[in-house]
Amino acid sequence: MDATSSPGLYPLHRCKTLHLVRHAQGIHNVAGEKDHDAYLSEDLFDAHLTPLGWQQVDNLRKHVQETGLSKKIDLVIVSPLLRTMQTAVGVFGGEGYKDGIDVPPLMVENAGESRRPAISSLNCPPFVAVELCREHLGVRPCDRRKSISEYRPVFPAIDFSLIESDEDVLWEANTREKNEEVAVRGMKFLNWLWTRKEREIAIVTHSGFLYHSLSAFGSDCHPSVKSEICKHFANCELRSVVIVDRSMIGLDTATTNYPGKIPNGLDLPSDVADETHSEEGVTK
Repeated sequence: MDATSSPGLYPLHRCKTLHLVRHAQGIHNVAGEKDHDAYLSEDLFDAHLTPLGWQQVDNLRKHVQETGLSKKIDLVIVSPLLRTMQTAVGVFGGEGYKDGIDVPPLMVENAGESRRPAISSLNCPPFVAVELCREHLGVRPCDRRKSISEYRPVFPAIDFSLIESDEDVLWEANTREKNEEVAVRGMKFLNWLWTRKEREIAIVTHSGFLYHSLSAFGSDCHPSVKSEICKHFANCELRSVVIVDRSMIGLDTATTNYPGKIPNGLDLPSDVADETHSEEGVTK
């Protein structure tokens, strides 16, 4: 049977649901579309969201709340750049932060020239910053991050503990990461997800990272399905996908399976009984 015409079936505990989000419009998107050379400008270092980008965040937030998605997500993983963290906390964070609440905010007031009030970490999933899901590394200042010690006071409730270096040692001024290298890094990131216990994860990242990571998938599907997987993301677009652990990378155990035979009793299926009876007849 043609692989593209047959359904796939996998144990549920070997699957994770990923909600993939490209960051909202940043100042580099606007400047770079007007003049491609602007991507090389230091003025765009660690680009922040535009006012239009924040409108996109508000609209996606409304969508995830109306669909009930916000209540399903166990974890938010975010690339440690300003535009992705602003997008992540704006979409998946708690309601407006209020002084006197004894929890750190996800984002302080006016972070990254946002002109936004602080965003609460109450009643929302944990947020973890991960370097593996960054945009192409190198050359373009908009893709260089600040030090983690600068980010922590601005995004107090984001967990930066998985980032090894305070300074951005991955970004090189004269070398741009190749598309193939981004794809390899993307596969490493997806494999790392299987070390996490969370089953439903939002990932807020970048266009290039998403496109080149996902392009490795879908060859065993109908061309229309592959095109759904592999096309470029718009600013603040969300796509939900399922990944399957077909190589036993993860250690997740089934939580909904039930062993049966409680209490114990005779339960030989009739078709197995027929096979057993036929085999016994042959051996006599």
